[in-house]
Amino acid sequence: MTRDASKPSDAAPAGDRVGTAGPAAIESRLASVHTTNFPELLRSLNCSLAISTYQAGKLVVLRADGDVVNTHFRSFNRPMGMAVDGARLALGTHVEIIEYRNMPAVAERLPDPPRHDAVYMARHSHVTGAIDIHEMARDAGGALWFVNTLFSCLCTLDSESSFVPRWRPPFVTSHAPEDRCHLNGLGMREGRPYYLTALGASNSPQGWRADKRDGGVLLDMRANRILARGLSMPHSPRWHDNRVLLLESGRGALVSIDPQTGARTDVARVPGFARGLALVGPIAFVGLSQLREDGAFTDIEMTEDNADRHSGVWAVHIPSGRTLGLLKFTGGVQEIFDVQIMHGVLRPEIIHEGDVLATTYALPDEALGEVAFSGLSRE
Repeated sequence: MTRDASKPSDAAPAGDRVGTAGPAAIESRLASVHTTNFPELLRSLNCSLAISTYQAGKLVVLRADGDVVNTHFRSFNRPMGMAVDGARLALGTHVEIIEYRNMPAVAERLPDPPRHDAVYMARHSHVTGAIDIHEMARDAGGALWFVNTLFSCLCTLDSESSFVPRWRPPFVTSHAPEDRCHLNGLGMREGRPYYLTALGASNSPQGWRADKRDGGVLLDMRANRILARGLSMPHSPRWHDNRVLLLESGRGALVSIDPQTGARTDVARVPGFARGLALVGPIAFVGLSQLREDGAFTDIEMTEDNADRHSGVWAVHIPSGRTLGLLKFTGGVQEIFDVQIMHGVLRPEIIHEGDVLATTYALPDEALGEVAFSGLSRE
């Protein structure tokens, strides 16, 4: 049984929109349905979900609101990878990485103040150029790592460069804007980058396309080796319970990989191109896409064998492989890239521009004692 959740609720006021990605008509078509247990599932896990969809040009936040899921969105130019924690949110877009800081005191200035328990305010924007940013994550020291798919490498930031290459697969011999292997997924372990996925072990321009059906690889960055081969368009490696979980997108499968041998075991199958994986306890939230049946998505098992493909988020019980609940988009969103857990946050707000941003000031604690007017928030 599903419940209509199609109110693209709390669509951003005009002053809070950013970017021009996608036609404006997408906003009027945004609609979804979900199983009746999905709001309670989010509440029981004390979280909301952040979803990026470059196809629709949206960052969508799924928030429990009574017995429905509130689909709260902001518009961006090709949003893809995200890194989220209680204090920060980073979002990779077409030519920049935008960083936000949670300033919960700002909630008092928003409509219905009791409804917001986190307010992510825009703080920094770093122009990377159009490098096709894929997954990103923060290490134990807070540094932001991101996959630079165009240049086939893993990067960090500094104050002067577009990006700082830190590692590339052992089969890629140089930095070049050629998308040689379609490096895409990033998994952390022990607070540092550890596992990456690529759609092929190629060293030629877009060479991964020649064997995309089952040429994908899982890479162990620390050992600088290929850990597993023969994967169908792998994405989103995650360290969980002493094994690597990832998505074989081309098969619509959540897969477990032995970190020593590379042996592969299916955990669950889902009805869509699986991309975007977030884990909390024994539950995996898996992003699904309908797919365009052209270009990179042809000649794979998912497009050949599964005509009834969905776009949305599936909640999967990892030990049993059972689907516990789901939210399916019925309009506006056909492809999802990333899914992230917003831990300990049930009603977040994201502010990129507008009056609230323009008139909210964050100062260091030592300066607040000398402030002579209200409206300041501790950072």
